[in-house]
Amino acid sequence: MYAYIKGTLEEIGEEAVVVEAGGIGYNIRVSTATAQLLPGVGNEVKIYTYTLVREDTFNLFGFLTRDDLEIFRKLITVSGIGPKGGLAILSVMSADDLRFAVMVGDAKTIARAPGIGAKTAERVILELRDKISLEDTLKGLGAPDSVAAGGAAGVQGGDNLMKREAIEALVALGYSASDATAAVKKVEITEDATSEIILKLALKYMF
Repeated sequence: MYAYIKGTLEEIGEEAVVVEAGGIGYNIRVSTATAQLLPGVGNEVKIYTYTLVREDTFNLFGFLTRDDLEIFRKLITVSGIGPKGGLAILSVMSADDLRFAVMVGDAKTIARAPGIGAKTAERVILELRDKISLEDTLKGLGAPDSVAAGGAAGVQGGDNLMKREAIEALVALGYSASDATAAVKKVEITEDATSEIILKLALKYMF
């Protein structure tokens, strides 16, 4: 119903914020992570929204980026994960972290979310794996829109494939997908870089 709401931030609560636009105060449920990134009360904000309408309820869920909104839409298609569960997961990990967790099967990191157990986390991985593309996952590492494109884009795509392999190796060693991703992002990629070199350099950031 609403693509986004742009207005003045009037209130910030534990589970929701109030944004005034056109003389109307919209109560919008947000994740803890989103609430922490918002500017102070009185500032103008633009929040992308998902509208949930049921017989006995009408709720708005808000996100600071379209990417967060889209990953939320995918999350709530998972059986057993409603809007509340989707916000809980996005409160402890970013959209990029969730994508990597799904791609590498890191249920442990997903299960850190309040109310999300190990079995539910595994279900998230199982049901979202086919809905999340490699290209979308690599965007978090700076991949171009077309990873398979030629020229510089092709080189960048190769770099990101090596980064992905390094992240998978770190997860296999017992690190969480989010920690592994953060470490690999810090590695400076050189012309002679390989997955093994990236892995060794990333390990320096894990301690």
